[in-house]
Amino acid sequence: MASQAANLWVLLGLGLAGILIMTRKLKKVVKADFGAFVERLKLLPPPQPPPPKAPHPLTALSFAISDVCWDGEPNSCIIAIGVLSEIHLFICGFDIDGFVAGFGNPDWARTHEPASQTSTVVSALVEGGATCTGRTVVDDMAFGVSGEQRHFDTPTNPAAPAWMPGGSSSGAAVAVAANFVDFSLGKLVKTRCKERAPWTLASVPSFEYLNLQHLVVVEWQLICLGTDAIGGVRVPAAYCGVLGFRPSHGTVAHTGIIPVSASLDTVGWFAREPSILRRVGHVLLQVPFAAQRNPRNVVIADDCFQSLSFPGDRVSQAVTKAVEKLFGRQILRHENLEAYLNSKVPSIKQFAAKKSNGERKSSSTNLLAYAMHILRRHEFKQNHLEWINAAKPNLDPVISAQMKGALEITDTTIDSCHAIRNEMRSALNDLLKDDGILVIPTVAEPPPKVGAKEIQSEDYQIRSCSFSSIASMSGGCQVCVPMGFHDKCPISVSFVARQGGDRFLLDTIQTLYASLQEQAELATKSSASGNSSSKETSAEMAKEKGNQAFKEKQWQKAIGFYTEAIKLNGNSATYFSNRAAAQLEMGNFLQAEADSSKAIDLDKKNVKAYLRRGTAREMLGYYKEAIEDFRYALVLEPTNKRASQSADRLKKLFP
Repeated sequence: MASQAANLWVLLGLGLAGILIMTRKLKKVVKADFGAFVERLKLLPPPQPPPPKAPHPLTALSFAISDVCWDGEPNSCIIAIGVLSEIHLFICGFDIDGFVAGFGNPDWARTHEPASQTSTVVSALVEGGATCTGRTVVDDMAFGVSGEQRHFDTPTNPAAPAWMPGGSSSGAAVAVAANFVDFSLGKLVKTRCKERAPWTLASVPSFEYLNLQHLVVVEWQLICLGTDAIGGVRVPAAYCGVLGFRPSHGTVAHTGIIPVSASLDTVGWFAREPSILRRVGHVLLQVPFAAQRNPRNVVIADDCFQSLSFPGDRVSQAVTKAVEKLFGRQILRHENLEAYLNSKVPSIKQFAAKKSNGERKSSSTNLLAYAMHILRRHEFKQNHLEWINAAKPNLDPVISAQMKGALEITDTTIDSCHAIRNEMRSALNDLLKDDGILVIPTVAEPPPKVGAKEIQSEDYQIRSCSFSSIASMSGGCQVCVPMGFHDKCPISVSFVARQGGDRFLLDTIQTLYASLQEQAELATKSSASGNSSSKETSAEMAKEKGNQAFKEKQWQKAIGFYTEAIKLNGNSATYFSNRAAAQLEMGNFLQAEADSSKAIDLDKKNVKAYLRRGTAREMLGYYKEAIEDFRYALVLEPTNKRASQSADRLKKLFP
């Protein structure tokens, strides 16, 4: 009997040990540097000019570059700019003399020689007085949007660890959001560091600068550079809750940068403070000094904020109050961007007909994003298909799928994309003439969860860049500004100026930033203290407005009203189910599936929610799950013809 008891204890102990081991394996380990950095190196600035000449503009600052060395993980130059000016800067995807740019893919690094010269952007920063100290991570071939890195560890989003950091310049955004502080400055090391260890603040040699003969401890602020074609800086800035700037196309030199899509590629940068963002802009943009101008028109795209899955009205109201406070109410203008683009960019409608053949309905920003993706895919193919065919690299499935589609792109389709881009440039110039600024959301939805299946879908790829396509396809400049949190995820707003308005936009954000943060905080507090009973009444009124808009086939407007109802009362399955119906009409199948699932969570017997989720899953290609939803709807309502017909049809196609 004693022997049996002993055996039981042994088995129990082994079982507990196994559980502990599996738990540790499944739990993601967050690195000290959040997985943002790859490697250390040193590029030193030239000596300071003798007095009375002014010191270099970036004196005492240090920067790091990402994926430009041996392993080939990320393709972004990081610049950690700090010391006396208390900044770190990071940039993305640039050549460094003597190093191999990995381009986010180990096979790229394996098949390419070290660069023979340093990119123009990195040289400008070093010559401006900054010191290059390390590299950060980018998506595979700088092609992603989510920030997922299958070849190496995906960086951890410091602002929301369970959510994706955004791409393609994921490591650079993470490095800024991580807010590393208290760094020691001592003696400079004059040789390149060749260890293959992750770059951390603790591991970098301390600095002694020129006449600085004693140890100085400062709080560093990070600023990073990254490449941005379709949102590679703006999307991760929004996901990680930092400032992100995409300059006008062609204003910052591309020499020494691995191209993704030449007609869309720009060099952008991240920061936590607008003054830092602006200071780096003055160095890289190299525009002559001019007196600062205030905006004369601030155009708020109301319909874009109404379409969001998070409280867009809270953000737009905060912007409105901040602008009124600083510049006056007279410069504010509200615009329905959907209607404006439909009237000013007629090729969008032609493109929709060619694209969808009546099978999919989309907003103009989604169609604009689709055209942008087509252009990027076509130009990426022209740049890299020969290497892909020769090297047979291990590519992220998203790239493989895009390359397969790129082979089917016709010259006629590319001509349509070019027509859209030309019309878009004219439309934005007309909208923002006379020192105008357009206010839009940065992204349409919060970041996806780590490991979410949706990041592989084309629907996600397009929707995540729907608003960033406005600046990308017009050649304009854009700043992403963090505006607090919602449901533990950062939320943001973006300001867009027409092509060439870069300095004007950076100056405006510098002026506006403090007031924006103040109003965002007040809006958050006001929202939290609202009366629940009046909220429920208001929610019902918003739902009725949504129902009326739905009957009139104004799908985007209906989504806005249902979203308003959900913000007021998030415990009603009807609101989520109704919004799912409108999302289906818009062709937003991922959002329709999510809303239907939420409705089902709130009401397990909501037949309409099962039907709508089944339809969304069918359109997304999840046929097995769709059949299950239709079958369950039949269990709840056996006479439902729609559920019966849909289930039978799918069973015949996929027995």
